[in-house]
Amino acid sequence: MKLLGKTSNADRAKKHLFPAQAQYYDKPLTIVAGDGCQVKDDEGNEYLDAFAGIATNTLGYGNTEVAQAVGEQAKKLMHVSTLYLTDEQLDFAEKVADISPERMTKSFVTNSGSEANEMAAVVARGWKKSADFLALEHAYHGRTLYTVAMAGQSNWRNIGPDMPHVAFVPNPYCYRCPLNLEYPSCEIACAKSAKRVIETATNGAPAAMIAETIAGVGGIITPPPEYFQVLQETLKPFGTLLIADEVQTGWGRLGDGMFGMVSTYNTIPDIITSAKGLGSGLPIGIVITRPELADVFKGPHINTFGGNPLSTTAGSVTLEVIEKQQLIANAKRQGKMLLEGLRDLQTRFPLIGEVRGHGLMIGIELVKDRKTKAYAPDETNRVLQGMKDRGVLIGKGGRFGNILRIQPPLIFSDHDSVEFLRVLSETLSSL
Repeated sequence: MKLLGKTSNADRAKKHLFPAQAQYYDKPLTIVAGDGCQVKDDEGNEYLDAFAGIATNTLGYGNTEVAQAVGEQAKKLMHVSTLYLTDEQLDFAEKVADISPERMTKSFVTNSGSEANEMAAVVARGWKKSADFLALEHAYHGRTLYTVAMAGQSNWRNIGPDMPHVAFVPNPYCYRCPLNLEYPSCEIACAKSAKRVIETATNGAPAAMIAETIAGVGGIITPPPEYFQVLQETLKPFGTLLIADEVQTGWGRLGDGMFGMVSTYNTIPDIITSAKGLGSGLPIGIVITRPELADVFKGPHINTFGGNPLSTTAGSVTLEVIEKQQLIANAKRQGKMLLEGLRDLQTRFPLIGEVRGHGLMIGIELVKDRKTKAYAPDETNRVLQGMKDRGVLIGKGGRFGNILRIQPPLIFSDHDSVEFLRVLSETLSSL
């Protein structure tokens, strides 16, 4: 509980934190504890967390296997830098190699998805000896130089003008098709248009195309099932590598396998990057690729905290628990339950323009009316606030902030899914 006369955390943040560090809600939450899928704020209120710290707290909160293992590891060894080897990092790298696609046996461990995507770009540039890249419209890949250049949303391209050259390919955003076509009669024209973009907006031989398997910040934009196969075939004649940004979709979130592009979309990329849920809350990122690509960049390179014993222990234990507790199957089960329930709500509430997603990565696009598909950002904020007031936390995304993001811990239960749907229905009714 707050102490009488204590300065509010909102005031403390305003005084001491950069204003760029924005928070949700009119009155920002201060989270002080968590257990399972529940978190508690500094006023004693409890919330069902359906956003998982932006798809990060894979195993939920509290006394998890990761927390226990990291606590023991901290007593033994917390940090030595990448100048030395540790058993923890090597054990982790071997586990990752075992579950990755064939021949993708080498990895580079970082602190974040941004760093992982930056390193993937460096590797691709060295392999192809080309400075040009492709990315998708509506994309988000992080907050470093290359990753900001690869952002397909103007509001995230805000660091400065001197960025690497990136050409943008139409996003497979079927609800708002950039080519004004309809699936499936479109024959995946958005993926095939990468050829035209390469020929007209690049040097003709871009190093790589980076693509989120499902766009998170962009609004859970979910490609058609055959999209990445068609895209990869389109890139192949140009020798352009395909980088799968699995920062949000990796490690079972889509409910089919460890990697969404591989298991859900049946496409093996040249490089996989990931982060977030891999460490169940500890900072970690990773680049995974074939030896011939990994060996191209000779360095020297260093990442002081990348691959430290705490984060790699967290990564190893997270992977073990996902398999032991069959959390990939649970993501599939809960995703099916949520999508069915949300599509039922869609028939009752015209505010819901589209429900989309896969496994436990779900988006709800809100519109002022379904005919014009006019964006509804104000209503989205009201739903976000209304659900928080009723004890459920969710996220939002999309270029205009009109898409609700549902990305809970993989331990989400049947009871949690039922409760989530009940609260959303009640919140929509209140509007």
